[in-house]
Amino acid sequence: MHRAAYLFLLFTTLLWGGNSVAGKLAVGHISPMTLVFLRWLLAVLILLPIGWATLRQDWSVVRRHWLLLGGLGACGFAFFNTIFYTALNYTTAINVSIEQAAIPIVIIIANFVFFRLRVNGVQIIGVVLTIAGVAVTASHGDPRQLLRLDLNFGDAIMLVAVLCYSFYSVGLRLKPVIRWQSLMLALSVAALITSLPFFLWEIAAGKVIVPDARGWAVAFYTAIGASVISQIFYIRGNELIGANRAGLFINLVPIFGTLLSVLIVGETFQLYQAMALALVLGGIGLAEYSGRKTAISAAE
Repeated sequence: MHRAAYLFLLFTTLLWGGNSVAGKLAVGHISPMTLVFLRWLLAVLILLPIGWATLRQDWSVVRRHWLLLGGLGACGFAFFNTIFYTALNYTTAINVSIEQAAIPIVIIIANFVFFRLRVNGVQIIGVVLTIAGVAVTASHGDPRQLLRLDLNFGDAIMLVAVLCYSFYSVGLRLKPVIRWQSLMLALSVAALITSLPFFLWEIAAGKVIVPDARGWAVAFYTAIGASVISQIFYIRGNELIGANRAGLFINLVPIFGTLLSVLIVGETFQLYQAMALALVLGGIGLAEYSGRKTAISAAE
């Protein structure tokens, strides 16, 4: 069971690492709100033939929990991606990839606050190291910028996106018992509806960039890879090993995102980014190791 979860989550984080690169490649070829809207429109069109029959069967449950499902789809799918793609217009794909590593830490904290899921001393040390890594990234290697509140706008709003996806991950604990096809279709429809006002605002503000060939390629990748496939795998991984441990696998996103950014986008790998990666991976590695031991002890 755990081995299957690891495979699901490994592939998920690979696709999410590619999403950072795709978002950076989209700059100038498709505007952020247009990309989010098209992403979920395409995802819904893909999921409709897959999930329509099961959604009809699960409709009574979906209808009773429509507010929860709508909130999960809006927060984890629409809001997160709207902020994510906007951030990539102001900062690098490497920075965004590393900053996503704060998600598992926020998940651990939120699970403790809302569900009293405790962590031990080693996990707390991991939390501190990971937060330090995110601070190094957000301040571009100069912590004095944090004191001056002189953050890059893209890095600052990316931290808001981190909160959105963290609360989505924790909220999956409350999802109703329905088939995964119904769940994905319901969440994607919620994301599509939520993204529509942002898309209309972009049109009204005259900020729309009509997608060219690269823009459409990015839209299809984000819909198929970073939306449908990866989200199905992430939800399944959450079901198998829980949000705390599944969330820790997000530490692989900065690794994949950084490597792909260097290889595909041609971004320069800076020393402060290496320091941040070391802090993030060291911190999450400690937390994951301790969390695994705790889970094994509890099972015994």
